[in-house]
Amino acid sequence: MALMVGSGLSNQAGASVAALAFPVLGPVGVVAVRQWVAAVVLLSAGRPKLRAFTAAQWRPVLGLALVFAIMNLTLYTAIDRIGLGLAVTLEFLGPLAVALAGSRRRIDLVCALVAAAAVMVLTRPQPSTDYLGIGLALLAAVCWGCYILLNRTVGERLPGLQGSAAAAAVSGLLYLPVGAVVLWLHMPTAGALLCALAAGVLSSAVPFLSDLLALRRVPAGFFGIFMSVNPVFAALIGMLVLGERLDPASWLAIAAIVTANTVAVGTVAVGTSASVPKGTTAP
Repeated sequence: MALMVGSGLSNQAGASVAALAFPVLGPVGVVAVRQWVAAVVLLSAGRPKLRAFTAAQWRPVLGLALVFAIMNLTLYTAIDRIGLGLAVTLEFLGPLAVALAGSRRRIDLVCALVAAAAVMVLTRPQPSTDYLGIGLALLAAVCWGCYILLNRTVGERLPGLQGSAAAAAVSGLLYLPVGAVVLWLHMPTAGALLCALAAGVLSSAVPFLSDLLALRRVPAGFFGIFMSVNPVFAALIGMLVLGERLDPASWLAIAAIVTANTVAVGTVAVGTSASVPKGTTAP
């Protein structure tokens, strides 16, 4: 429990620290630094034998690398525009959609309807509504769903962490020219650079290691249910660290999405001993 709580808090704290660097580096610069940190961490842990990869193994790895690159960029840009709590809640629809996809159970239909109603509340038109930010958060949700599905394929075709490590390395390479240009045009201050590095450690290294250790001690289904607290952590940390405020309707919508995910994943885990993929923490 301590490992899972620590993972969730670290992940969302990392996102809030990243937001502090946005005024200097912008979301692109911060994501570039985060991707580099993730690549170093996963390469050290996975030690992939890249030269031994076949074409059938490289295809899902490259797809996963592209998803890494797009998912983190869209999420951080959404955080910059609509806030941490709302962005992470909308992104969480990705794993929920994967959990509900293809199901014919009535309980899952109810969960889907509850989640849909909650999204309508969160995105309801207001004078201050940022539709681009909402769209980016939803794109991040699509990417997270693709990440789960691709991670399954990578896990089937490559042993251990080799596939995820290779994908993180490719994603880091993709950000080398982009990050170099951004950092050249927006010379980072020491504080902004430290925030970006801290975001990489808190949102990549710590959750990755914590989740790895936690999954050795608890069933994967229970782990998937516990992941539901992330939108709540994000909203609370956004309020405490970034001064973000959500109205009561938004809090109720977040609670509804968390509940829908808990019920959907929990009933599957109990009924079939199925599990949410272990790679639910995006590097």
